[in-house]
Amino acid sequence: MNRIFGILLVGSLLVGCPQLPDERVSADAKIEFNQALADELSEMKVVDQLVASNAYPPESYSDLTLEEWEAFKDKTYRAHQKRAEEIFHDFGFVGFDLAGEAGSSDFWIIVQHSDHDSKFQNEVLKKMKVEVDRGNADSKEYGLLVDRVKLNTGESQIYGTQVDFDHDTCQAYPKNLADRIGVNARRKEIGLEPLEIYLNEMTQMHFEMNKQFYSERGVTEPKLYETE
Repeated sequence: MNRIFGILLVGSLLVGCPQLPDERVSADAKIEFNQALADELSEMKVVDQLVASNAYPPESYSDLTLEEWEAFKDKTYRAHQKRAEEIFHDFGFVGFDLAGEAGSSDFWIIVQHSDHDSKFQNEVLKKMKVEVDRGNADSKEYGLLVDRVKLNTGESQIYGTQVDFDHDTCQAYPKNLADRIGVNARRKEIGLEPLEIYLNEMTQMHFEMNKQFYSERGVTEPKLYETE
């Protein structure tokens, strides 16, 4: 069987009515760094990347059938999303001040892979924008989540970060992209490289992960976009 691997990119009870994250902590309040949370998110990220980067069971899970592996992946994503929702309820979007740049990114990754709950992704996205505007979250990661949410809710993406591949030429292309002409200006606003460079990077990575698949089809090198 030919195997094609994709590219990727894990509450407490209160008396009375529950408060929203932005009602508990003002934008100007000093946040104490939470090492335990950062460590937990780091551990979740390791598992997330294991299941996200393998379409088939990796060696450490080689005893699982494909069906069992897919079930394990789904269970992992759902468990991580549930925990992320608890964290979000307690803290809002996890910014640099709360868990460091790595911890903030780890939280974002878990949300990014919570595609089974686009409503939750969208709620996080709104709070993430507040932190991005404060310089307390990564604007590039924000752009990836924007595109993810838009595609998951039936809209066109605006930054072109979500890609698919032409398996005849091994070339990445953006899924359902709005306004291709203005995309690089939008990408520049949030610190992303030009789309053509990004797509070429995705193409090269995809080709390296699937050399045998493409070799069997006579594709010896990927097709790249022209760049300035």
